[in-house]
Amino acid sequence: MDLLVNEATILNIFGELFAVIMWISAILILIMIFLERSDPKTIAMWTVILLFIPVIGFFIYLCFGQTFYQRRQFAIKNISDHELAYLKAEALEELNKGSVTPDDERGLHFARAMLEAGGSTYSNNNDLRLYTIGDPFFKDILNDLRGAKKFIHLEYYIIRNDKVTNEFMDILIDKAKNGVEVKLMVDAVGFNNGPKKRIKELRKAGGEFKLFHRAITVLLSPRKQNRNHRKLAVIDGTIGYVSGFNIGDEYLGKGSMGFWRDTGVRVEGNGAIPINTRFFMDWGYATKNQLDATDAEKIDRYFPIDKSTNYGNGIMQLISGGPDTKNNPIELQYLKLINTARKTLYIHTPYLVPSSEVQKALIISACSGVDVRIIMPDQPDHMFVFWVGILNAGELLENGVRIYQYKKGFVHSKTLVADSEFCSVGSANLDQRSMRLNFETNAMIYSNEIGNQMTAAFLEDLEYCEEYSIDDFRKLTIWDNFKISIARLFSPLA
Repeated sequence: MDLLVNEATILNIFGELFAVIMWISAILILIMIFLERSDPKTIAMWTVILLFIPVIGFFIYLCFGQTFYQRRQFAIKNISDHELAYLKAEALEELNKGSVTPDDERGLHFARAMLEAGGSTYSNNNDLRLYTIGDPFFKDILNDLRGAKKFIHLEYYIIRNDKVTNEFMDILIDKAKNGVEVKLMVDAVGFNNGPKKRIKELRKAGGEFKLFHRAITVLLSPRKQNRNHRKLAVIDGTIGYVSGFNIGDEYLGKGSMGFWRDTGVRVEGNGAIPINTRFFMDWGYATKNQLDATDAEKIDRYFPIDKSTNYGNGIMQLISGGPDTKNNPIELQYLKLINTARKTLYIHTPYLVPSSEVQKALIISACSGVDVRIIMPDQPDHMFVFWVGILNAGELLENGVRIYQYKKGFVHSKTLVADSEFCSVGSANLDQRSMRLNFETNAMIYSNEIGNQMTAAFLEDLEYCEEYSIDDFRKLTIWDNFKISIARLFSPLA
């Protein structure tokens, strides 16, 4: 009898404990819905996690889910935006006068929309050079670094410890020894296997190095999810690079993934100014040492607006986004690009995990008669994200979008080109991480010349692709569909 009573008591205790846990989970779900203001897919995923693994799920949510902290946490990153607002004001004045605009009315509307949405200075005095493979990209950037006279500012997600990185570091160390200002910032996760000994040499030579969101200091913070995925370089304030290339041999096609298809752009002219502005905003956040925008000498040094030199007629804006923005300007850029296309829309992406808004825009564009084509990898570097991409490919295929899988190697390029005129080149993938968590930067280019080059490169890439059809999607095995089902549930984490 006593044994039965004890068992009943234990069951009652466990029952009450379970009820408390479920109430806590329900409260957390309500908090998430009201504070996060996430999309329905994200809310559904975390609801399942919190209900089915309530205790463990709570800690998973703290580490990987909560984002309502972001706007206040990263508010400091926008200080330089306001302090250097004259750059935006000058660009808007020029746009309103109509003196520096793309060739047609669509370009004018696009540029103004991007400026108001959070894009940078609008510049039409640039020489723009496009790269679609690593060899010419690294040849030019290394040559530009060797020619630096005043300063070198670099911001990358990954720097490897290999041959091309050593050549890269040799130049930086030599320049620092000879009085050139060298600032290098790398994401802490991306620097995990980086050239630590060479960084010590750089610091000894007088160069500066900073890790973005050091892993040890954010171990218990959700900021570990907010990675600096940007790939930027500025030399002497007149030359800049925006790309998908990190620094390492694999980006030359010498890694395990084989041939590496990527895209970058070199900017010579006034378009380097917003790239350097972006760098200082991130450097100031990471170092807690903001640039004093009232220091006229420094402003003239770092942002040399040159109206006397004719660099070229390349037109561009810099579009940056991240958890420090209310409405991510890069997602708005992608939506605007998709909606602008009248004839063709060609996209490279290593990860096909668009937001529901971008996915619907792609479908509407295809249904409107636009030739929408997407090149994605046929081999995964992240298995889970790969299957999420297959899921999204199937849904897009059903609505007229054409999907191609790249067979030559790995496609890491993040580009969109509409009507061979409106071009995006940069670091932002077509995935939730780039739209919600990471800090990203793209160059928005208005150019038939660059647009034709990007279109030609895309069509050439099709020769190394196999078209993925709706029949291919429908022939997936039961095991493949199981993986897709799991990927669907957890796609907000991709």
